[in-house]
Amino acid sequence: MERLLHYAWQNRLFPLGELHTTDGKRLEIINTGLHNCDSGPDFINSVIRIDGVEFAGNVEIHTKSSDWNRHGHTGDPKYGNVILHVVSQADAEVKDFRGRRLLQFVMQVPQYVEENYTQLLIEEKYPPCYRLAAVLDPIKTRAWLSVLHIERLEEKTNRVFEYLNHCKGDWNRVCFITVARNFGFGINGEAFENWACNVPLLAAAKHRDNIFQLEALFLGQAGLLLDSSLPASYRELAENDDYFLRLKNEYRFLSKKFSLTPVPHEQWRLLRTRPQNFPYIRISQIVNLFFRDALSMPSITEAGTLNEVRARLATGVTEYWKTHYTFGCPSPENEKRLQPKSLNLLVLNSVIPLLFAYGRYRGESKYEKRALDLFAQLPAEDNFITRTWAEAGVKAQSAADSQALIHLRRNYCERRDCLRCRFGFEYLTQYHSSENNG
Repeated sequence: MERLLHYAWQNRLFPLGELHTTDGKRLEIINTGLHNCDSGPDFINSVIRIDGVEFAGNVEIHTKSSDWNRHGHTGDPKYGNVILHVVSQADAEVKDFRGRRLLQFVMQVPQYVEENYTQLLIEEKYPPCYRLAAVLDPIKTRAWLSVLHIERLEEKTNRVFEYLNHCKGDWNRVCFITVARNFGFGINGEAFENWACNVPLLAAAKHRDNIFQLEALFLGQAGLLLDSSLPASYRELAENDDYFLRLKNEYRFLSKKFSLTPVPHEQWRLLRTRPQNFPYIRISQIVNLFFRDALSMPSITEAGTLNEVRARLATGVTEYWKTHYTFGCPSPENEKRLQPKSLNLLVLNSVIPLLFAYGRYRGESKYEKRALDLFAQLPAEDNFITRTWAEAGVKAQSAADSQALIHLRRNYCERRDCLRCRFGFEYLTQYHSSENNG
């Protein structure tokens, strides 16, 4: 209830007409202030007028007046500049740390807002605001999607900067980790990130001219050349597979040469994973990219158009994996090249954040612009989230829109954080169910 009180105060959803404090003083709210997400009063820099006298300071909000005392604000100097205590129920007198009695205002959230909020919280269908989505103002919809798209891009950019800090400014290593993570295509993303952080790129570069040694190094560091890493049903077949044995022997040599330790193989998820997404296949594809030096920042920044970027990332598997999905089990021959949809996802989740972060880091806006241009050229993603929103009436028209809708689901809808969502605001303040209309 307190979150809804915050929302009602911030959006001025209190009743129209003359307002009064609990002791009968006339209250005018000039500025509700800025919502404070840190410790201290809930709203700062608020401005009110009491019986014609203007006051500037902070506002604290509670469900009951007695919550002020229960939360220990009475003796806390951080609450010494509170000019108004907003509550839904005034059940106690409150004072600040100086003993000054605080003015209180009882604010009732409009019943229809409270009912709509409850409906959003209990709605099982996704998105919870589907009743209103189809009739939203297109301008407001477009504005909110633009904000969400930038929020998601900033989130990915921040991750790139975290990698940069971890890699001590080595952009080539950042590039490798960023692209490798997204070769996990969701289910193995974390595992690929951990693996990429554990790959000795300087050592690998010394063997760039030998693709067999690269594959041994990459698969070995992934823990996939250990007998215990093999599925029990395939173990005997793999142990009699000449390629597996050669790779294992080569990795044994390289691990001694460079003092290497593989990541735990248990992190890889094979259950309910399509064979083309098995880590053996994805790592072999990465081996081919590394072999032709396509996983470096110069390679990423030199490519201009979307087709050029796709061409840089286009890859298949090494010879052995054209006829295998796992060790010891032959399969029909297939180059297992990245499909157009997968290439688009790599551009969306790897190249664009890398370019945007690189441009910001170097103060060169041309890279940020190129990242946004690539966004404009990419089609909207087709997945459960975009299809569900399309059914509700909000259709993604570009990759920027689909990224916005993904961000909306993960950062707002799944958390039921409707009070921070502009669609939620429209629902709370405009939508009236048949029950509300009587």
